[in-house]
This record gives sequence, C-alpha cells and structure tokens, in this order.
Amino acid sequence: MSQLPMGSSDVSRIESPISLRAYLICGFACFGGILFGFDSGYISGVEGMSYVKEHFGHAVPTSVDASGYILASWQKSLITSILSVGTFFGALIGGEVAERIGRRLTILVSCFIFACGVVGQTASYTVAGLVVGRLIAGFGVGGVSATVVLYVSEIAPKKVRGLLVSLYQFAVTIGLLSASGATQGTSGRDDSGSYRIPIGIQLAWALILAAGLFFLPESPRYLVKVERIEDAAASLARVRGAPADSPLIQAELAEIKANWEYESQLTKTTWADCFKGGISSPSGNLRRVLVGVFAQMFQQWTGVNFIFYYGTTFFQSIGMSNSFLMSTIMNIVNVASTPVSFWTIERFGRRTLLLYGAVVMCLCEFIVAIVGTADGTSKTANTCLVVFTCIYIAAFASTWGPACWVLVGEIFPLPIRAKGVALSTASNWFWNCIIGVVTPYMVDADKGNLGSKVFFVWGGCLFFCFLFAYFCVSETKGLSLEQIDRMLEETTPANSAAWKPHDTFAHEMGLTKGGDAAEVEKV
Repeated sequence: MSQLPMGSSDVSRIESPISLRAYLICGFACFGGILFGFDSGYISGVEGMSYVKEHFGHAVPTSVDASGYILASWQKSLITSILSVGTFFGALIGGEVAERIGRRLTILVSCFIFACGVVGQTASYTVAGLVVGRLIAGFGVGGVSATVVLYVSEIAPKKVRGLLVSLYQFAVTIGLLSASGATQGTSGRDDSGSYRIPIGIQLAWALILAAGLFFLPESPRYLVKVERIEDAAASLARVRGAPADSPLIQAELAEIKANWEYESQLTKTTWADCFKGGISSPSGNLRRVLVGVFAQMFQQWTGVNFIFYYGTTFFQSIGMSNSFLMSTIMNIVNVASTPVSFWTIERFGRRTLLLYGAVVMCLCEFIVAIVGTADGTSKTANTCLVVFTCIYIAAFASTWGPACWVLVGEIFPLPIRAKGVALSTASNWFWNCIIGVVTPYMVDADKGNLGSKVFFVWGGCLFFCFLFAYFCVSETKGLSLEQIDRMLEETTPANSAAWKPHDTFAHEMGLTKGGDAAEVEKV
C-alpha cells in the first residue's frame, strides 16, 4: 500500500509537481484551436478578393466598389454563417460522442470530418459548393472545439490549468492570423487559386493534429468514469511525469474516483439532467449550464467576430485602401495580446479578467462609434478607429477570449462535464451564427448602413457582459476540478474567491482514513 499523509491543511496539495510533459501534451492538444481560427478567419479575406467578387458576385458601378463587383448581402451572410450552423450541431454531437468513445478518439473523428469539408470547399466553384463544404467542416470544428477544451481541462495540473486552456484560445488567434496572411498572399491572383490555396492549407492542420493524437493519453477522468481505473492511473502518470504507484498520483486518482462516486449518486448522465437543480442553487446543474451557455453567448456579443469575419469588407466600406493589411494588423494584435492571459488568468483569476475586460472593451467601442459617427470617413476618424479597435481586440484577447473557455472547462461536475462543455460550446457557435447572419444586413450600404455605428451595438452588449460576470461568475483559479465542485456548493460568486478547500471527497467517501492525519490509499 502506498500512503500519503494528508492533514486538513494539506488538502490543496493533492497533485504531483507540474512537469514539462504536461505542458507539451496540453499544448499539442490545443493545436486544435488552429482549425477553429483558420476556418473562421479566411472567409473575411476571401470575400474581399476581386476574383471571388467577380466570380461569385454581381456587377456594380465602380463608385460602389473599386473592383466593379460585390457579393450580395445574402451571399456573405450565408457563406460566413453556415460554418457556425455546422459547428453548433458538431459541438452537441461531439459532447455525446466524447462520453461514449472518449475525448481523444472524438477529436480524431472530428479531424476527419473537418478534412472532408475542406476538400469540398477547395473543389467548389459555386456558392452552393462553398456552403456545403463549410457546413461539413463546421461539424468537425464543432467537435474539436468542444472536446479539446474538455480534454485539456481534465488533464491539466490545477495550478496552470487556466494557462494551458488559454493556449487553446492562443491557437485560435494563430489560426486567424495564418488565415489573414494566407488570404493576403493570394488576394492578387486572378484565378481560382486565390481562394482555393488558403482553404486547402487547412488540410495540413487537420493532418498534424490527427497524427499527434495517436501519441496522447486519454483523459484519466473519462477512464475513471468508465471504470478503467488502472488505465486512469497510467494516463495520469504519463501527464504528471511520475510513476503510477507514487503516493501523489494515487492521492489525485483517489480524489477523482471519489468525486465521480459522489456525483454519480446525485446526478445521472442524460441530457435532461443537465437542466436539473434550479437556477437559485449555485451547485445545481441548471445554474452551471446557464453560466456556461451565457458566458459563451456574451463572448460572441462582444462583437469581436465582426472584425474577424467582416473586417476586410468593413475597412473597404469606410474608404481604407489597405483593408487586407488592416485585417492582418488586427490579427497580429490578437495573437500578441493573448499570451498576456497566460499569467493574468492565474494571477488575478477568471472573474476579475471578465469584469475588467468588459469595461475596457466597452469604452473602446463607444469611442470608435462616437468618432466614426461624428467624423465620417476622414483620415483622423480612420486612425482613431484603427487604434481603438486594436486596443479593444487586445483587451478581448487577454480577457474574455481565453477566460470563457477556461471557465466552461471547469464548472461542470464529471457526470455531465462533456455535455455541459458541449452545450456551452454550442452556444458560442449558435450566437456566432446569428452574428454572421445579421451583420451584413446591419452594416452594408444598401441595407442597415450602420457603418461605425455598429460599435454602439457591441458596446451596449458589453454592459450586460459586465453584469453577467459580476453576478453569475464564481472564481475558480487554483482549485482542482473536484474542489471547484465543492466551492460551487458552498459559496456565491461574490465570496467565491475567498473559499479554501477544507476536506477531500476521497476522505468523505472512505478512500482515505484518519481525520486530520488522513492517509490516501491506493485505489
């Protein structure tokens, strides 16, 4: 028997030291974010290409567009938003599949589906072909986006879990930047290669992720759930870089197993049980699901995807001749700012980042809207728009971008974790789709013609983002997933940051013995 002395003051130390292996495994899994970012980001540049507008669009006077052609609002709306339709259903299906076949295999299957969609898009020469290809690819991206966050949250050491899940958002930004660079590089081509080359590049991302998955361990929490305890110990040992029979590995495994037994006594694993527990109960499943769903909804209503989906055409509409370069600059700011969250999310916490991020973004967006409305398309107004849009993107990338993904990976109990993450991710893609559909009708000159005034809409939404974070989001930094379960049972969002672990599920479930001198036994 391998034993570990565990006084009540030692509850927070049930985990092996952080190893380089944990960083490498989680970092590679987060590579899946590149699929998300690239597939979301290339469409802005493609829709601004002269060849694409001529081949897929219709003729207009050069006073409307310098190329003499534009895509109709319905075409931009459909081509852009259809990806989110696929990802919405892909995320929901991925959550169910991850419960049945495991996290790792679900990501692998999603990569294959994504690759099929990419092939369809690359071979297409009609709007219908692009739409169908993006729909299929969306199913794959949805499965990847839901399952990668779930997987990394379950295997990452608690002290750096926020950092490691933030790597997923960082990978998304790299995908967005890569897409912007690829479309800028081919935008001058006067043939189908202008859009087929950047679309086809995505096959490389899917192949790299799929190949690497063969060497990654399965989530130990999933293995505990399906009662493969020895495999769970081996998986945990691989991630932590310690022998499977070491006291710390056995202590952590005992806590995971005890939490699963405790939660499974209270909660079933059907979709209906995700909505039980009541809104007023901090630990109820319904409240947790609503927090995850609304966090991802508000992340979309910050308006950031307006820049990444329609930035190129928006900058063209306000008279900027270097619109492709402007979009690339926005993506560089996005990539450069995201690593700030690696430190701040563990230093200040999830709740704090959401609160301050909402305030900064709101101020920037109202400044852009006011100056753009008052000064039209002058050089001064455009400079202001670019500067404060960059600050706004930097604030998003270092706060709401990563923090929402970290939050939804942490707040659900093991019996419904995959389904809860899936519902939250589906919410992200649902509102992503809505914004993709309505934005052209809001800003196009022949429709709503809001122009820079659209930032009043995004800024107003950020007021509600702040209220949501203040009243609904609990602080989860520095706690294991099992400790977060207990914290949500015993606190409210306002006092959650002060909560400290005082006992373990393993002790309560009889897997340890001895009160303050409890010892963790091998499972």
